[in-house]
Amino acid sequence: MRYLFHSICLVLFLSGYLKAQNPSPAPAQTGAVLIIGATAHLGNGAVIANSAIGFEGGKLTLVADATTIRLDRSKFTTVYDASGKHVYPGFIATDTYLGLSEIEAARATNDYADIGQYNPNLRSVIAYNTDSDVIPTVRSNGVLLAQITPQGGSISGTSTVVQLDAWNWEDATYRVDEGIHMNWPELRSFGGFETGNPGMRKNEQYEKDVQALRRFFEEAKAYPQQLTPEVKNVRFEAMRGLFSQKSTLYIHTSQAKTMQEAVLFAESMGCRTVLVGASDAWMITDFLAQHKTPVILSKTQRLPAREDEDVDQPFKTPAILQDKGILFVLSNQGFWQQRNLPFQAGQAVGFGLHKEAAVSALTLNAAKVLGIDQTCGSLETGKDATLFISEGDALDMKGCQVTAAFIQGRSISLDNKHKQLYQRFDKKYRQ
Repeated sequence: MRYLFHSICLVLFLSGYLKAQNPSPAPAQTGAVLIIGATAHLGNGAVIANSAIGFEGGKLTLVADATTIRLDRSKFTTVYDASGKHVYPGFIATDTYLGLSEIEAARATNDYADIGQYNPNLRSVIAYNTDSDVIPTVRSNGVLLAQITPQGGSISGTSTVVQLDAWNWEDATYRVDEGIHMNWPELRSFGGFETGNPGMRKNEQYEKDVQALRRFFEEAKAYPQQLTPEVKNVRFEAMRGLFSQKSTLYIHTSQAKTMQEAVLFAESMGCRTVLVGASDAWMITDFLAQHKTPVILSKTQRLPAREDEDVDQPFKTPAILQDKGILFVLSNQGFWQQRNLPFQAGQAVGFGLHKEAAVSALTLNAAKVLGIDQTCGSLETGKDATLFISEGDALDMKGCQVTAAFIQGRSISLDNKHKQLYQRFDKKYRQ
C-alpha cells in the first residue's frame, strides 16, 4: 500500500513537472515565410517604414520596401500581416553567463567560474544549460543570441556565441571559442571588512600583477614556436588563436588608465582587442579611436563610477562614443538580467543616442565584435533569418511586446515560466 501511494505521488508530481517544462526547440523551417507591412529596423541604421521581409530555408530572401515591389503571396506558405508593428534583427547579449547559472543563491546551480588565476583553457560552452528556465524569458524580449562568458580569475576562459533555442550545447553553438576573457588588474581595490579598512585603497600589487600577466603571455606566445613541445600545455594551446588573431582578447576593465595600458599591452602581444565594461570610455575617446578599439559597454542603468561625475554620465556615454566613430556594443550584467537588455539601449536614446544607433548597438555592432556579422546582426538578404516582431518600440518596456520570433527561420515558442505563472494565478483569482 505504501509503495502504491508513493507511486501515485510520483506520477502526480511528474505530470505537474512536465507541464512546466520549457518549450521544445522549434523544427527546421519548411516553407517560405513573408512578413508584410511592418516598420523594419535593419540593424545597420536604415529603416523601412512599410517593409516586405521574406525568408526560406533559414535565410533571408527578401528585404524590401513593400510599396516599390510587386509580390506574389502565393509563393509563401505563411504570411504575417505586421501592419503597425516593428521588425528587428535578433538582439545579441554579450558578456553574459546566461545558461551557466540558474539560481544565484544556490551554489550547485552556478557553473561560470573555476579555481585558479590563469584558465584560458576553460570552455564556457560545455557547461551551457539549454534547459535553463531563464533562457525562454530572455527570448521573449527579443534576445535570440548570446555570448556565453566565463567569470573570475585573471584569465577566465573562452566564450562562445550560442543561439537560444536548442536541445543541447552542441546544437546551440553558433561560433565556438571565439575569444578569451582577461580581467585586467585594478589600480584600486576593496580593503575588505576583515582588514578594518573596508574602503577603496591603492592596489600595491598592481605592477606585479601586470608583470605576471606579461610573463604569462610572452610564454604563451613563444610556445607555438616549438616544433614538438615536450609536454603539451593546455593553457598555452588554448591561446594559440590570440596571436594569430583567429580569436579575440576581451579585456575587462573600467578605469581610463587601465584601459589605455591594457590596449597597449594587447597591441604589443599582437592580439585583436575588445574592452569590456569600459565605464571611463568617454574620457579617452581619442585614444580608442586612434587604436580602433571596440568597446562592450556595461549597463547604462546604473550609478556613475565616481562621486564627481554627472549623475547621468552612464546614460550619455553611448552617444559620446557614437559621435567619435567608436564601435561599441551595449550590454547588461548577469544572466536573467538580459531580458532587460533592450531597455539599456532605450535609456541611452533619451540622452542623445539615435534610436537606430541604439538598435545597431544590440545587433550589427555586436555581430561585428563577435565576428559573426557575415551571417547575422542585420536584416539583409543572404543572412540568417534571425529576427522578431514586436507590437511597438522594442527599446521601450511599454512597447516591447514580442509576438513572433525566428532563429535561422525556425518559429520559436515565446512561452516561458513567467507567463505560465501569470496565467496560472490570473486564472486562480478570476474564479
